[in-house]
Amino acid sequence: MMPTIVFGVLSVIIIGFALAMVLSKNLVHSAIFMAATFVGVAGIYLTLSAGFLAAVQILIYVGAISILMVFGVMLTRRGDISASNLFNKRIISGVVVSAALFIILGRLILTSEWFPSSFSVPESTVGPIADLMMNAYVIPFETAALILLAAMVGAIILAKGARRTR
Repeated sequence: MMPTIVFGVLSVIIIGFALAMVLSKNLVHSAIFMAATFVGVAGIYLTLSAGFLAAVQILIYVGAISILMVFGVMLTRRGDISASNLFNKRIISGVVVSAALFIILGRLILTSEWFPSSFSVPESTVGPIADLMMNAYVIPFETAALILLAAMVGAIILAKGARRTR
């Protein structure tokens, strides 16, 4: 009973921050609401006994991506930051698409048969994940690290405005 209550509370918090993110007129406030939404998702992971995923969610999304977005917003040259996240004329189509998606997903959730899993939750998920990443999937893991490094170097070059020398 308690996990269901915690899930319900976290869901309401996540939906509230997500709506605040979308409806906020200030871009910096939207980024902060997005970070709060990510923390709520990490809470959902904790209720599912997935501590590693919760830690990764907080480190990567809340820490890295949110801070990167806040710096991107702050370093962008604009006169008034509150005027950068204006509403547009497509609000009716957005509401229609959102409502349709909500109805379809709600119908699928309510009409599906849910069976409890016969598997037990492991004591620790970090060890098996680390074993897979450092043994079986070491090549894709290192390849992803090199690709991210190349993307970071490219972003630095683009940000500095590299000049051609002849």
